[in-house]
Amino acid sequence: MSSYRGKPLLVNFIYTGCFQVCPTSTRALLEALQAMRGSVDPAQFNVVSIGFNLPADSPPAMKAFAAQQRITIANWEFLSPQAASVDALTRDFGFVFAPTQAGFDHLLQVTLVDAEGRIYRQIYGDAFSADRLGEPLRELLRNQPLPQNLTLADIVDRVRILCSVYDPATGTYRVSYALAIEIAGGVTFLVAMLWFFALEWRERGRLRRSAKASAQARAEPAPTST
Repeated sequence: MSSYRGKPLLVNFIYTGCFQVCPTSTRALLEALQAMRGSVDPAQFNVVSIGFNLPADSPPAMKAFAAQQRITIANWEFLSPQAASVDALTRDFGFVFAPTQAGFDHLLQVTLVDAEGRIYRQIYGDAFSADRLGEPLRELLRNQPLPQNLTLADIVDRVRILCSVYDPATGTYRVSYALAIEIAGGVTFLVAMLWFFALEWRERGRLRRSAKASAQARAEPAPTST
């Protein structure tokens, strides 16, 4: 998991022999990610689905499951862990499952991990809507420090995160130009006020120097004639 450090990571657990719940929740996650594109660039985070039923959830089985759900997002990978690591891995992520005659009973959750590998939020349920995933993800991205070599793309991504709002009518994010205008207006007002105070400070300094020069001139003794 350390190879995913540096970006937020969404993690969920599935088993490929599931014929209803796992496919349904995976498609819900896909729809949520697609709806978030107006707010967050997919390149800013990663997604992994991990199979917990080993050896059945082999790499070919995970690949086939992704194909069945038509997952083609570049930053979403389907992983098959080593069987010996499943118990510790699921415990670390707070994921609980139990075998049944029909397969497994298990939690439906997506875990949001920050760029340092720490669990930031657990999102439960099979309806992974764009706002339930998008808002905590946007919080992480907003709070990330800007890169040292800041580029125009970095600025655009940060502005898009700040200016995007969730539209419950469509279930998607959109860029709020009104918010962008408010931010631009606020920045313009701040710059204007700083400029005003700078001119005021310079004018007062000029007046103080002028008054000081006048006082010095009055204090000097008048020349006398002989």
